[in-house]
Amino acid sequence: MGCRLADSVSLFMNPQPRPIRSQRITTHFSPVIHHLTWDRLLWKGEKQKHDLFLLRRAKSLQAVATSVVPASADGAQYRKQLAESCGFRQIGEPLPRNVTLKEIIDTLPRKVFEIDDMKAWKLVLISATSYALGLFMISKAPWYLLPLAWAWTGTAVTGFFVIGHDCAHKSFSRNKLLEDIVGTLAFLPLIYPYEPWRFKHDRHHAKTNMLDEDTAWHPVWKEEFNSSPMLRKAIIYGYGPFRPWMSIAHWLIWHFDVKKFRPSEVKRVKISLACVFAFMAIGWPLIIYKTGIMGWIKFWLMPWLGYHFWMSTFTVVHHTAPHIPFKSSDEWNAAEAQLTGTVHCDYPRWIEILCHDINVHIPHHISARIPSYNLREAHKSIQDNWGKYLNEATWNWRLMKTIMTMCHVYDKEENYIAFDKLAPADSQPVTFLKRVMPDYA
Repeated sequence: MGCRLADSVSLFMNPQPRPIRSQRITTHFSPVIHHLTWDRLLWKGEKQKHDLFLLRRAKSLQAVATSVVPASADGAQYRKQLAESCGFRQIGEPLPRNVTLKEIIDTLPRKVFEIDDMKAWKLVLISATSYALGLFMISKAPWYLLPLAWAWTGTAVTGFFVIGHDCAHKSFSRNKLLEDIVGTLAFLPLIYPYEPWRFKHDRHHAKTNMLDEDTAWHPVWKEEFNSSPMLRKAIIYGYGPFRPWMSIAHWLIWHFDVKKFRPSEVKRVKISLACVFAFMAIGWPLIIYKTGIMGWIKFWLMPWLGYHFWMSTFTVVHHTAPHIPFKSSDEWNAAEAQLTGTVHCDYPRWIEILCHDINVHIPHHISARIPSYNLREAHKSIQDNWGKYLNEATWNWRLMKTIMTMCHVYDKEENYIAFDKLAPADSQPVTFLKRVMPDYA
């Protein structure tokens, strides 16, 4: 899932790969605390070491509000302050570097990996029923209630994506051919080619939060940001006010070009593309024939935009925060990336039900073979065994404001730098968001 606008646009401007560079993490976050070096700060166990490191390394350290209490020896107070300022419920301790992903997986109950056909098809029934109800509401709602009907229907159709997502991870059925058929059909209303998405998404799991290699959201590279005024504007809008819909760019650019896939993948990619184009060739004219162009907009386009809102929002919240680093391949650690580089975020219960618990995301990254209907039980086990290392939030405006107005450009000295720090004259969309977005958790 996810989108990288900068990569998408720059593909047409500069096809050469960019070098991967080593990373020293310093965090931009919240109006309260600035330029604190997260990785090193948390790994120092004593306050004296904190102070020594900050004096030597963080020359750009800015004043902290007088109400902020200095961090305690174990960093708990610092993490609490950071969590509050960024909209998190908890920011976890750094994971010891000798912990392996296998050790984490081994603590999970074996039953969370078991496929249950009854539970799997129950998800299909929930999605089909809620989607049909949404279409009925759209057909009957007066114009002023249509946004509510679109919100419901867009959320319901996101459930189809989650079903296809389970199929892609081989956690829907023991019959692998059936999984591919169900996954393809579930993606069709979204005009999403199943196999191209599956191939890209597998790389996201293998390289989570790895610079360049991860196929989901990334920080923007400074070179991209400064390469041209037009690209800079596109990036600012894409990573600012349009960020909740930028999975559309990723969908359009990354999933329909056969040349982006390995020769061994091309045959399956072409089959998926043929299915999508057949659905468009038959389904769209049928909708227009029955309801007209406005019907196509009402019944398909608006729910589809609602789906992409969730597609973008879920993905960016899963892996984007001022304190969560992206690392080069030589520094990357699988256990850190999957356990502490993934965010658990609670949404309103109706969203969780319609979207089949996709936001119980940490266990999914610990092992993608866990079916979505077992994610909550797996998360409970992870909380019991590894709870102090977890990043957890309940969806709130401060969390979204932090992501949309601060988590922008990657630099070798800092994790994220906000657009308006680098190009204030061009960053009116971001400064506008800072003014108008609510700031409460």
